Amino acid sequence: MITETTIPSLDIAAIRRQFPVLQREVKGHPLVYLDNAATSQKPKVVIDALVDYYSGYNANIHRGIHTLAEEATAAFEATRDTVARFINAASREQIIFTRGTTESINLVAQTWGRQQVNKGDEIIISGMEHHSNIVPWQLLCLEKEAVLKVIPVLDNGELDMDAYKALLSPRTKIVSIVHVSNALGTVNPVKEIIDAAHRQGAVVMIDGAQSSVHLDIDVQVLDCDFFAMSAHKVYGPTGIGVLYGKKELLDAMPVFQGGGEMIKEVSFEGTTFNELPYKYEAGTPNIADTVAFKAALDFVTETGKDRMRQHEDQLLAYATDKLQQLPGLRIIGQAAEKISLVSFIIDGIHPQDIGILLDTQGIAVRTGHHCAQPLMHRFGIPGTVRASFAVYNTMEELDRLIAGLQRAIKLLA
Repeated sequence: MITETTIPSLDIAAIRRQFPVLQREVKGHPLVYLDNAATSQKPKVVIDALVDYYSGYNANIHRGIHTLAEEATAAFEATRDTVARFINAASREQIIFTRGTTESINLVAQTWGRQQVNKGDEIIISGMEHHSNIVPWQLLCLEKEAVLKVIPVLDNGELDMDAYKALLSPRTKIVSIVHVSNALGTVNPVKEIIDAAHRQGAVVMIDGAQSSVHLDIDVQVLDCDFFAMSAHKVYGPTGIGVLYGKKELLDAMPVFQGGGEMIKEVSFEGTTFNELPYKYEAGTPNIADTVAFKAALDFVTETGKDRMRQHEDQLLAYATDKLQQLPGLRIIGQAAEKISLVSFIIDGIHPQDIGILLDTQGIAVRTGHHCAQPLMHRFGIPGTVRASFAVYNTMEELDRLIAGLQRAIKLLA
């Protein structure tokens, strides 16, 4: 039996005490939060960082010369430096703050895409993409009369890499691919995908919304052209995220939004745009959440991604083993390499009914299509129940999940 004692250096009880929400009850039961792929809970250091900003040095940034403005600017820009180290960007100028992964992908589609994609050109995505990595490219293809190609998904939830390589052609302009599937947990071979695309002269965008909290990210080793992530998946606040891009691409791309801060000089005759990274950061940014984002990344770094991943892998193995013993339960997505997420259905029971019954026992899971409707259609199902695990989850919580599912099968099957 897998136990947490196999990782003596990781004190899960001490980690749990850092997350205030984990101390609450839901409908008379201690909360079991297993919806981490949707958003992770926030440690007290992140909450404190938000409070400290608003109570101690709330001010607009970059242009003020008074003390509060200088303190706020320093804290804001310190987060940029921390993100650059977190993903090993070559320079801080390559880190663009956005509202999250969705806005980052849209930024690339509406700037690089509009500039580079022409009639008859090809864009490749995969059959396991989140809607936010489908719709922006569909819109671009409609506008430019380009062709959207889709990498098939195999029965085990992995990409058909032979089919991918056959899809590549001299007309391929960009490959935009999810690093880790939010619906299946599959870890895609993005380095292989990137290298193959580059051999055809295409650029590659990586959706790192799920991978950034679980996997070590080195954008220079990956050699990706763009990488997107969201703070709220990495124990940070909502409404803030990052677009990384290679400097030569970001320099050559047109601006995304017009306004303050993204300019050097404005006259009625014309405008001179600012240098990177501010060229893409129009208007007053989400200062407080950006400041708190640093605290979240520091929490992950100090806890240790390798130790976190080891604990999460143990949770995944334990949950997979226990779930497969339940009658009528089928796990959707059995890739050889996965992060700590299990997506499943139970014969004769709608996923939503399972989610509702689990909630009455204080257990939070996600049900539905997970913003991946084409992937659900691929498997011929309306949706799944998704249980996703974080560093603060325990084997005891998984036992409660299994007991809750046993009750659901008894009552609903």
